[in-house]
Amino acid sequence: MSQSLKATLQTKAARLGFEAFGVADAAAPWEAGARLKAFLEAGRHGSMTWLAETADRRSHPQALWPDAKSVVMLGASYAPQADPLSLLQAKGQGVVSAYAARKDYHDVLKGRLKDLAQWFAKASGADVKVFVDTAPLMEKPLAQAAGLGWQGKHTNLVSREHGSWLFLGAILTAAPLEPDAPEQDHCGSCRACLDICPTAAFPAPYQLDARRCLAYLTIEHQGPIPAEFRDALGNRVFGCDDCLAVCPWNKFAAASQDAKLALREDLQAAPLADLAALDDAAFRARFAGTPVKRTGRARFLRNVLIAIGNSDDPQTLAAAETALADESPLIRGAAVWALRKRLDAPAFQRLKETHAPLEQDADVRREWGEAGDKHDGGNPPNETPAEAAGVHPHAP
Repeated sequence: MSQSLKATLQTKAARLGFEAFGVADAAAPWEAGARLKAFLEAGRHGSMTWLAETADRRSHPQALWPDAKSVVMLGASYAPQADPLSLLQAKGQGVVSAYAARKDYHDVLKGRLKDLAQWFAKASGADVKVFVDTAPLMEKPLAQAAGLGWQGKHTNLVSREHGSWLFLGAILTAAPLEPDAPEQDHCGSCRACLDICPTAAFPAPYQLDARRCLAYLTIEHQGPIPAEFRDALGNRVFGCDDCLAVCPWNKFAAASQDAKLALREDLQAAPLADLAALDDAAFRARFAGTPVKRTGRARFLRNVLIAIGNSDDPQTLAAAETALADESPLIRGAAVWALRKRLDAPAFQRLKETHAPLEQDADVRREWGEAGDKHDGGNPPNETPAEAAGVHPHAP
């Protein structure tokens, strides 16, 4: 009965658009909880305080729901048609991570998971709970336990069929289902994902320091981007795909054909000057229904202004100068840095004499105060003396 029910569940999942399917034992012991504890103790989660606040429930599936017996893990491919790394060469374009330049996967997958879970609950008579990165559940280790792939050296899931491009969803159920065999690690001696990282965010294989990760810095980090990472940001304005895109297993991944998760090229890369001109209403309209909207205009334009500083497009200079008067100090500070980097000393000094005396925000004043020398050694905003000295705590 269990095998028949599982087979029917897999068939229905495929019809709903899930390309990957597997079952894990919800009660099985695992090492993920200990790895999470070490990650948090080292402070590598940065300002993502919810990870620490929910650590106990996140440590094991049954810590979240004691009645869970099985975990049905599902994956939907979002493999892009073209290599995202090629977009980094167009310095006048702002690049949005492939996962975010489309309809929010949380909304798409959750609807499908609910349909599937409702059918399963009725067929099995067992309780179910549905998750799409919306609760303290460690989905990547569960996906490996269910045989969907393995956590590569970049800590993301890698599939032999879909490469690094899988959205994950989970159904916890009180029904006992036959678990699938866990996937084995197939990274071998490859270091491509580690070596390509522009900020050295991997202190060791299979370990990530989020505080150095451009995805964290452009999406989750709420303050000014630390100065040591601004050049490395390049033209990325939301997220970073480098470690995913370089994975050799991607050669087996066919481009996603899921219409509801279709990549929007107009969102993935757009002129930086156009992005810098977005007011709040235009920002919300442009990114409605996508993950970008959650970050908000201030953080997004902070990233855009840093990208303008890294650009050589003359059309972006006017946008940066306009941003000096923005109501958000986060945007103003990034604009100061961009103009300091792009302008010669006399031109920048003229702007400083006009704007700096009127500035009330401490972070922005520090940006102006550092602005006399394009290559000075001043500490970036919010950086501690230890960080300024290059001391970054690492953990296993």
